[in-house]
Amino acid sequence: MGPDNLTKNQDFILIGLSSDPKTKIALFVLFSLVYTTSITGNMILIITTQLVKELHTPMYRFICNLSLLDITFTSVTVPKMLIGLLLDHNYISYVGCFAQLYFFHFLGSSECFLLSIMGYDRYVAICHPLHYVAICKPLHYTTLMNKKVCLLLAATSWAVGFLDPLAHTVVISQLPLCKPGILDHFYCDLSVVLNLSCVDKFFIEIMTYVVGSVVALPAFLLTLTSYIFIISSIFKISSSAGRHKAFSTCASHLTVVILFYGSVLIMHMRPSSQNLRAQDKPLSVLYTAIIPMLNPLIYSLRNKDVKKVLLKLTTGKRLSK
Repeated sequence: MGPDNLTKNQDFILIGLSSDPKTKIALFVLFSLVYTTSITGNMILIITTQLVKELHTPMYRFICNLSLLDITFTSVTVPKMLIGLLLDHNYISYVGCFAQLYFFHFLGSSECFLLSIMGYDRYVAICHPLHYVAICKPLHYTTLMNKKVCLLLAATSWAVGFLDPLAHTVVISQLPLCKPGILDHFYCDLSVVLNLSCVDKFFIEIMTYVVGSVVALPAFLLTLTSYIFIISSIFKISSSAGRHKAFSTCASHLTVVILFYGSVLIMHMRPSSQNLRAQDKPLSVLYTAIIPMLNPLIYSLRNKDVKKVLLKLTTGKRLSK
């Protein structure tokens, strides 16, 4: 039996974040709290936006989808990481490893595309609150961005994410593996899995970057362009109160965008070297565990509408139905 078949029939071993027993216990407690906070916060945001009529607007429909993405995205890696912190060795099957790799990129690509849609939504709301059709009849922003359009855009983000990593995940899963199935990470990271193969990986790496760029680059450029126009429009507002009100409508989303793209760019655009490899795990923890926890907090604490609704819920005041 060749090394390829032997590896595929055995479990892989994830090294995890630490090998020190005391450190592992501390990390388990910490990330258990992080994961619980992330799931709870995002669930509260989903339930609130669905039950409260005051939040049935285009922006909050997209926020609801973002929360659902964050729940599934962090659940792909963090529970397995927590298991690894409790056990001496964290095993994952060959199929489970590539399923984790696929869903990690699927949900990450979907979130990337959804953030660009949310940026465009803010652009339409701030820069063009009224649109005119051919007969010069004004159409309000909420009429153009109706529920059907929002559902279509949200579904598109999920569909694009689903298709994006499909080809290179299948190709990578067929590579012959000639090294021991030990992965120096807490999840099946693409670069770590590729390192197990002894064949020339140049074509696979190029294909991965090209396919990833088909979604990531246009999404990033759309988000960047939207905010260039948004900031330009805000500066044109004469009153400081008007500028503050316009900026407050996109401040939460802009914060989330900076956190998401900032961590991704630091992770994937820095030069590759052995010294920098040690930073991969902490950076991965940032966008797999920390950011999904921060997103609902950002939208709750920086958004007056959400704070107002949560205040009504906690004080027992009557809400719109």
